Amino acid sequence: MALFSSSVRLWLLPNAVLLVALSVWGALRYPHLPGRIPKHIGVDGVDAWTDRSIGSAFVLVFVYAGMTVLMAGCAELTLWLTPRDELSNADAAAFAGARAASSLLNRPGSRASARRIARALLLLDTCIGMSFLAGCAVLWRSTPDPNVPGWLLVAMLLPLLVGTAVTVAAAVSDRKR
Repeated sequence: MALFSSSVRLWLLPNAVLLVALSVWGALRYPHLPGRIPKHIGVDGVDAWTDRSIGSAFVLVFVYAGMTVLMAGCAELTLWLTPRDELSNADAAAFAGARAASSLLNRPGSRASARRIARALLLLDTCIGMSFLAGCAVLWRSTPDPNVPGWLLVAMLLPLLVGTAVTVAAAVSDRKR
C-alpha cells in the first residue's frame, strides 16, 4: 500500500525538489560558514547569533521537512474523508448535529472540493519552502554580516501570502457550495 495517494504524490513533487535543493545547497555551504551564524533576523537585520552546528545551520531545512510531512498528512486526510455530498441521510444528520456542537472535523463538500483543498495545502507547503529558500540565503552567507538585503522581507512574505490566499480561497469556495 502506498504511503500517499497519487494525487498527493504528484503535488508533493515540488516540495520534494525544494527539500532536496535546500539540503544539497546547505551541505555545500556548511563548510564555508563562519563560526557564528544568524539565529534571529529582526527588522534591523540580524539581532542574535549562534555557534555554527548542524542543528543551527539546517534549522530551516528541518522545519520545512516537518512541515512537508504535516501538510502531506493533512492533504491525504482531506482526500480520505467522506465528503458531505456522499454521506447517507443518517450520517448527514449526525454530521449536522456534530457541526452544531462545534465539531473539529469539517468535511469537504465534494470529492472535487477535497482535491482542491489538498492541492492548496501542498501549494502552501511549496510556498513555505520558497520562503525558507530566501531565509537560507541569509543564514548561509560566508561572512557574519548583521545587515540583511532589503528584498528579504518581501521574498519571505510574498510566497506565504500567496499560498495562504490560495488555501483560504479553496476553503471558502468549499463552504459556498
